[in-house]
Amino acid sequence: MSVIEANGIYFSYGTGEALAGVTFNAEEGEFVAVMGPNASGKSTLMKIILGLLNPKKGTVKIFGMGPVLEKERVQQRIGYMPQRESIAKKIPIEVKDVVLMGLTAKKKRLDFLGGKDISVAKESLESVDLLHLWNKKFSELSGGQQQRVMFARALAVRPEILILDEPFNGVDIPSRNKILESLGSRKMTTIIVVHNINPIVHYIDKVLLLNKKAIAFGTPKEVLTTENLMEAYGASIQIVECEEGYCHPLLGDTHG
Repeated sequence: MSVIEANGIYFSYGTGEALAGVTFNAEEGEFVAVMGPNASGKSTLMKIILGLLNPKKGTVKIFGMGPVLEKERVQQRIGYMPQRESIAKKIPIEVKDVVLMGLTAKKKRLDFLGGKDISVAKESLESVDLLHLWNKKFSELSGGQQQRVMFARALAVRPEILILDEPFNGVDIPSRNKILESLGSRKMTTIIVVHNINPIVHYIDKVLLLNKKAIAFGTPKEVLTTENLMEAYGASIQIVECEEGYCHPLLGDTHG
């Protein structure tokens, strides 16, 4: 069953075209990676799925609902980790407060949070091995730890769809692996925006290769070809294929 259906999505910022006729779908429980060069429309597409932007043309359905017209119902079923957030260092907010933010937003009022909510928040933090930092000031954490806390916040709402926008930027390898380990143990539809797909290629089911238009959509082996990558990035990119059949494009680690 398709839980996300995007058909012919077009969006522009003024006269600047951001997306041009993008079509793709995500089935229940699928892990879909979205990749492409800088300014290819990746984050714009995520904002459209979340109902934060309305496409100029085309349609998006989340569980059969329009994310703009039925924003609250849609967002109740989505966990979202945006690109690296900066929480003011002068604000003495603790890790527990950050993780509980998502639950607070869904319930609208802080006093609605009960023991069950606290337990769920602690479970989410424990899944990335940071429960011992529950009372620690968020500003005192390393960059990798902060990203793991933000990931735990997205998990705490127990989403049916999880959207992660460049979650590994500035993250050390142990933190990245903890996030991937947690993802691998959960059954939910996951959309992840990445520049370097190699660390997650063994985890994902589908790839959407994007450069304003959908260059290709399918399994990693179908999408990660020299021809498709040339069209997306405008440069020849070497593909390394392992014995297991996984394709690894040599894109480097530059943020996209």
